[in-house]
Amino acid sequence: MQSCEISSDSTDDPLSSGIRTHRQPRIVVIGAGLAGLAATKVLLQNGFTDVTVLEASDHIGGRVCSVQHGKATLELGATWIHGANGNPVYHLAEENRLLQHTTDEERSVGRISLYTKNGVPYYQTSGGKRIPKDLVEEFSDVYNKVFELTQEFFQNGKPVCPESKNSVGIFTRKEMYERLNLKFDDNDSGVALLKRSMLQQYFKVESCESSSASMDEVSLSEFGEWAEIPGAHFVIPDGFMKIVKLLAHDIPSSTICLNQPVRCIHWNVSAQRQDVIVDTVQYNNHNANNCTCQPDHRPHRPIYVECEDKEWIAADHVIVTSSLGVLKQNQETMFSPSLPDDKKFAIEKLGISTTDKIFLEFEEPFWSPECNSIQCVWEDEAELEQPVYPEELWYKKICSFDVLYPPERYGHMLSGWICGQEALYMECCDDETVAETCTELLRRFTGIPDIPKPRRVLRSSWGSNPYILGSYSFTSVGSSGEDRERLAMPLPYANSTKAPPLQVLFAGEATHRKYYSTTHGALLSGEREATRLVEMYQDLHRAQTTKPNM
Repeated sequence: MQSCEISSDSTDDPLSSGIRTHRQPRIVVIGAGLAGLAATKVLLQNGFTDVTVLEASDHIGGRVCSVQHGKATLELGATWIHGANGNPVYHLAEENRLLQHTTDEERSVGRISLYTKNGVPYYQTSGGKRIPKDLVEEFSDVYNKVFELTQEFFQNGKPVCPESKNSVGIFTRKEMYERLNLKFDDNDSGVALLKRSMLQQYFKVESCESSSASMDEVSLSEFGEWAEIPGAHFVIPDGFMKIVKLLAHDIPSSTICLNQPVRCIHWNVSAQRQDVIVDTVQYNNHNANNCTCQPDHRPHRPIYVECEDKEWIAADHVIVTSSLGVLKQNQETMFSPSLPDDKKFAIEKLGISTTDKIFLEFEEPFWSPECNSIQCVWEDEAELEQPVYPEELWYKKICSFDVLYPPERYGHMLSGWICGQEALYMECCDDETVAETCTELLRRFTGIPDIPKPRRVLRSSWGSNPYILGSYSFTSVGSSGEDRERLAMPLPYANSTKAPPLQVLFAGEATHRKYYSTTHGALLSGEREATRLVEMYQDLHRAQTTKPNM
């Protein structure tokens, strides 16, 4: 997938599947993640042959990153298939027998998807004590009821009280304090302080789930719009990368150009501006041997994709699947002319943060056979509302360490979870520092002083990856599902009747109103944008074939 050859234009190269135009439209897909691959697959299946995928990194998959570790595959990125019934990722995995070795312990039907439903979570305090199981169950029951209430504002049109500031965190904190009778006074019992500390830990877990820095940033009125597909959450034993490879299977290797980051998408290019672009590129490249917009007799195209390596690619349509993090950082320079203001505002308002995993491999387990996770409850955070940690205390944002099951596959492995700015601090540390820090953390919370250092550390770094810049999106306070629809709206807008339609299309998990933050949302968004083009050219064909003879 190293070649970046652009096919030549042809006036007698008819599209299959009943689609015909005067020439093949040239389509560039930016990004070879699930959205980009899904879009490319639909285009090729419908007879489009002049398709090029530009991937900035040296591999396909986007936020899917499966790493082989002995007999096991560890997921640094996407891990679960969230739900089965009607989930295209699940059906793709099931039809290709990717789930046949998934054990019952690797399936979860819980709201928070741990690696296993086997065993119980151990809630451990920073003093090295385990919180009694009955106290955890009491707290969890109340929390889950409050969580259900957060869904009702969107689902039932329930008005948001101004006191909540439209924040999931502020609303949940207030409800939990009232229901558990947690008041700040000098007579606070040890149990009340412990429950407030537990709430901080639950918020950290929830922030990792939402990929937000804090639940105080997540919109209460929109929280219930995210739709959960019925069915269990499935782990793919051989790695989520198998899904990526299935999508890429029928895409010719010459279609995908790796190590090809895009600098700018010049869209709505007039014939006069095209001449200026071609002349400029010719001058800058001298003989322009590698330039795909040489001044020959090629037809006018409304888009020119400028790559970081100075290559320019002419196109009729571009499908942008860049992450929300990349759009936030680069939108001002990535599009010429600039994006419409409403699309800019949508990108600015929607949220994305970093959720990272820290895999720790041990020679022997120090945890009980029934323990499926170690949940870290800091007792000194009871009086805080929204903890903010300095860089040297980044480890206090680690919410838990999950036990990977079954040990026959994974060995003795824990997976720590951290999000927000603290995840970025962690990414800046070396492996030795992370290993030592996590070991001290585990010794402290378990009360076992002689836990050895892990023999191996493996971790993700989605926040500092320049081609990702975050894990997945959330709907932040001040934004809504309408912002996702604005982000997904192709350019130019439909009321720009004089401009060629569907020049720049947008896909990716952040553009799916109901399934944002999921792999199936990303896949469906890619199919959605490719289908727009398929239908447009079918409509053109119908218009041509039904034109009356004069």
